[in-house]
Amino acid sequence: MLIRTLAHLSDLHLDLSRESDATASALVETLLAERVDHVVVTGDLTHQGSRSEYRRFRELFAPLLDAGRLTFIPGNHDRTGEDAGGQWMNGQKVRVEQHEGLFLVCVDSTGPHNRNYFACHGELTRAVLDEVDAALSAAPTGALTAVLLHHHVLPLPEESLPERFATRMGWPHASELALGAELVRRVQGRCDLILHGHRHVPREFDLGPTRGRGLRIYNSGSSIELGRFRLFQHAAGRLVGEPVWQGTALPPVRKRSAPNVMPALQYLASQLTVSLL
Repeated sequence: MLIRTLAHLSDLHLDLSRESDATASALVETLLAERVDHVVVTGDLTHQGSRSEYRRFRELFAPLLDAGRLTFIPGNHDRTGEDAGGQWMNGQKVRVEQHEGLFLVCVDSTGPHNRNYFACHGELTRAVLDEVDAALSAAPTGALTAVLLHHHVLPLPEESLPERFATRMGWPHASELALGAELVRRVQGRCDLILHGHRHVPREFDLGPTRGRGLRIYNSGSSIELGRFRLFQHAAGRLVGEPVWQGTALPPVRKRSAPNVMPALQYLASQLTVSLL
């Protein structure tokens, strides 16, 4: 039985600093040393959506990109600044990629509101869910099937004071995707994995089998802050064992903060105004 490997990274937040460059380089070295068959990065490749940050990503991950062993999708940070991530899906909200033993349904959960650095929540429409349905209908037997998107589909704990404040105010900033639970219901029994990022603390859900097929949901956490990633093994369209963590010898990168103070204040003022009306 041929066993293949799939690595899940997310939330690199490359910001052109030596620190993030070093950790990203070490992650790539680990991926190459492990001879990982395919790698997915579920958004927030860049920290401020700049073209220079995206170029740095392509430089650092060139060995995997050039070998056709890397798939990535945009996150909310990639839509800020120069909107580097705005064209990564070529205008599509859903895109399918097929690799040896692997069927990937890539979903863009960002929207125009993410052009504002502090409007970080995602969006899904039922039209997008219908596209995911259609894509899964074409999934071949014998291939591990995964849905990739940036934002979380099920509720997760807030990770910061601003997130807790937003939730108390009834704002969507820290919330799961509004149609996330419906997406989960639609893919159960037809898909093996939902892989996402956005939240920087790793989480996982095992929803058990539906029609004989299990569904697991994994939040990668921030691969740069953690200095590690999950590695899955699969064969004949099914997971083999539990995923394992693979990491670098470098210390974790400290969490970055946003430099855009004025946009933050403007956005906070607009949200407070809406709440008071």
